[in-house]
Amino acid sequence: MMEFAAASGPRLMLDETSLMDIGGCVVGGVDIAPKKAVPDDGDARISHSVEGFLFTCGPDHIRHRDPIPGRTDGLVFPLHGSAAGHAAKILWTKFENGNAECRADIDITTVEGLPARIERHWFMDGSTGETHLRDTVINTSDQTVPTFLMYHMNIGGKWFDAGTRLEGKMLDGGGFPWKFGKEGGDIFCVEAPATDNGLSEIRLGPIAAIGGKTLRVRVMADTLPHLQVWRNQTAPADVLGIEPVSHRWVPRSELEAAGEFVTLKPGESRNYGLSFAFV
Repeated sequence: MMEFAAASGPRLMLDETSLMDIGGCVVGGVDIAPKKAVPDDGDARISHSVEGFLFTCGPDHIRHRDPIPGRTDGLVFPLHGSAAGHAAKILWTKFENGNAECRADIDITTVEGLPARIERHWFMDGSTGETHLRDTVINTSDQTVPTFLMYHMNIGGKWFDAGTRLEGKMLDGGGFPWKFGKEGGDIFCVEAPATDNGLSEIRLGPIAAIGGKTLRVRVMADTLPHLQVWRNQTAPADVLGIEPVSHRWVPRSELEAAGEFVTLKPGESRNYGLSFAFV
């Protein structure tokens, strides 16, 4: 893990073995990543990644283990896509003027055996403490392919209390307590249109364990127009996930029939991104 921190803001641990995703996220001396308090889906890559604060699903991911058309060997699209577990090639890092910055390329092989690349840029503003992630997903194969992306921001539920809430204009009533829905855990996915400068915003807090700060997440809404939120407090799990995503939460075949695939021709790319701060 590579430590990534600026003059202000959280102290992050970036995982060179898996996309430069975020393992630990230390705020006020507390690492809010869920660690082992997450369900194991049987995939070692995912079990490793989901313990961290942020990991990336895609580019062949669409949240369902749907069969791959034309295959007779029973191979299915992986629940979390093929990106996790691919090592990052760090191009450069900078720690200047109180800011922190990192550029890396990740070459990926999808479940169908096709190449893709994520060009990743991390920037932490030392004056505001806000962390910015910008990704360019490039189809480096010789075929036109549908492309999906989802960011999982996972926080250990043990850090929340009765005063911690989810708030955002995309939520019913503008927000509700973090223990929404059914006992032990629940999940929802809603449209999350831009409300300011092309960004949607969701907040989680205040979190007393980190000095009453609130996690504020801002998302590029044009390519990540939906927000999924899930929680699981069924022991030993204790986690809440904030998950901006490119597509509705329906089977892959239903998206295709509705004309909602986003396809990239060979050499084409698509940009995704978000930022987060503890305010």
